[in-house]
Amino acid sequence: MVSTAARLISQAQAFDWLDKIIEAAASDGVAVAIAETESALGRFGENQIRQNLQKNQFEISITSYFGSRSASVTTVEQDWDGILAALRRSEALARVAPEDPEWLPLLTEQVYEDRPAKFDTVTLDYSPLQRGELIQQVCQWSDAAGVNGSGILSTSAKVYALGNSAGLRAGDRQTKAEFSYTAKIGNGSSWSSRTAWGINELPIEQMVLTTMGRAQLSQNPRKVEPGTYPVVLGAGAVANLVPRLVWSMSARAAAEGRSYFAKHSLGEQLFSPLVNLSRDPAHPLLQTGAFGNDGLPCNRLAIATAGVPKTLSYDRYWAQKTGKTPTGSFFPLVMTGSDQTLADLIAQTERGIFINRAWYVQVVNPQTLEFTGMTRDGTFWIENGKLAYPIYNLRFNQSLPDLLRDVEAIAFPERHGSTVVPALKVKNFHFSSITESI
Repeated sequence: MVSTAARLISQAQAFDWLDKIIEAAASDGVAVAIAETESALGRFGENQIRQNLQKNQFEISITSYFGSRSASVTTVEQDWDGILAALRRSEALARVAPEDPEWLPLLTEQVYEDRPAKFDTVTLDYSPLQRGELIQQVCQWSDAAGVNGSGILSTSAKVYALGNSAGLRAGDRQTKAEFSYTAKIGNGSSWSSRTAWGINELPIEQMVLTTMGRAQLSQNPRKVEPGTYPVVLGAGAVANLVPRLVWSMSARAAAEGRSYFAKHSLGEQLFSPLVNLSRDPAHPLLQTGAFGNDGLPCNRLAIATAGVPKTLSYDRYWAQKTGKTPTGSFFPLVMTGSDQTLADLIAQTERGIFINRAWYVQVVNPQTLEFTGMTRDGTFWIENGKLAYPIYNLRFNQSLPDLLRDVEAIAFPERHGSTVVPALKVKNFHFSSITESI
């Protein structure tokens, strides 16, 4: 196995290309996005390494404008002739494109917080050999415990820059690491997954030991009848539910009567006072950049405080139409936690169900924010503050606003994807049927 060092373009090179493309443009306006990502993935199954690969992805996206007509072309070329050809192609397409009724002028120069994204050189330089050795250790732990372990270990490092002919310039670089692990034994299983800004921030050994222990406890599940029960949701399950509510918080969708927030005003107590949601890119677990993909500043923004929604999201078009300030995206999302642990939440539950993972979550009704999905990989009956025995997985049909309304306790937050959320203790959660999948 060969250890190879990652190589990325510099910020100076990215901005040099931006300036050259903008200077060469023959259109009314041009916007350019440049990104290069060095990513690596190790995959394992049945306690053996299955894949260990590394790839580089580079692209320049050029959007040319003639009045309200526009067209985009993406190229992977890094020589000037190839880049110039992509620019001319975007201009040719823009001349014959249909007019955009929601056209907006290009975003002008923005003021960003002096807060670069976290860039971890250890993660950038993490070699295939190091990745393989760590996965081998995980497989050895699994084999010794008598479980079938599978999952992924991935890292990525990215350099990116945005610019346009109206004066916008933005650039940054960041790293990310992810570990996901599933342990199966007999007719039971468990799962855990975490992300971080650096490979050494992942609590891999703790995750593996906890997941193997829960898989061993999940043998021979019993049936619990569908109905409404108190639940404790692990942070991984919360991360697949709560963000879906925030995705729906569009001011335009509300004004057009297409969302839950069309009938529920800002300032109304909709959720438990324990619920605090914000966009917080500077959170210690995230440390992402100071601007979004659209070039708008990405600063901390309160979304819901003490259970009261404070704002809806406004894109540039809807903000201009309604006389508001554009908010940009509501991500990365952070839900404030506490100093309690998941074990503390379980100990506070006299009777109920522990949900480790929410799987195959789909919207049922966007106006009520009712979602359906299934539990998976470690669902347990809680009795007298303990995991009493494993149960068959259940399908749920649950309103997300009602879920947040019924939050009774929260735990310490964890990062899952680009979201930071805690485990939750919820008073009522509706299950509609039993499924025999593990």
